[in-house]
Amino acid sequence: MRKLGRIIGVGVVAAAAVALTACGSDDDTGAAATSATTSARGSSTAAAAATTFGRECTADDVKVEGGYGENPKITLPDNCDPPKQLLVKDLVAGSGPGAATGQQLTMNYSLITWSDKKKLDSSFDRGKPFPLTLGSGQVIPGWEQGLEGVQQGARRLMIIPPELGYGKGGNGVKPNETLVFVTDAVKVGN
Repeated sequence: MRKLGRIIGVGVVAAAAVALTACGSDDDTGAAATSATTSARGSSTAAAAATTFGRECTADDVKVEGGYGENPKITLPDNCDPPKQLLVKDLVAGSGPGAATGQQLTMNYSLITWSDKKKLDSSFDRGKPFPLTLGSGQVIPGWEQGLEGVQQGARRLMIIPPELGYGKGGNGVKPNETLVFVTDAVKVGN
């Protein structure tokens, strides 16, 4: 597998090693939805604990330049704390039926890590979108939940807390890392 598989995908061996389990979402509201999950956040690193702003960021605090199909430029804020819940916002509306569990999706994406504000991975850079089956456990739980209801042609921002990403770290992701994805739904359905 390429880097993409190491970042969001979960192969058979990786699934056993990191025990990522797909979680469903009761939120099927679609565009501009904000989905909340409840779970305690793991202990933060000393640097993260030392810097707190007293306010959690919202999806509106993250700036994304570029339209659907373009490699996005993602700018993370430096005046608020990473959200502790999954945040989902459609930046460009799609059309057609929303994605549901069991459907094939083809997605382009760019990933920025919150702690260092750097791009960690991007299918846009490789010029090859990523295929997956929603709800099959092929991707991290934040993608499984965050892509529910996405429509073909939509550009979606997902801010994924550590417990829905890589928790204690792995696959090139630091422990307790918040992940910021901008995704384009290239195809929804077969």
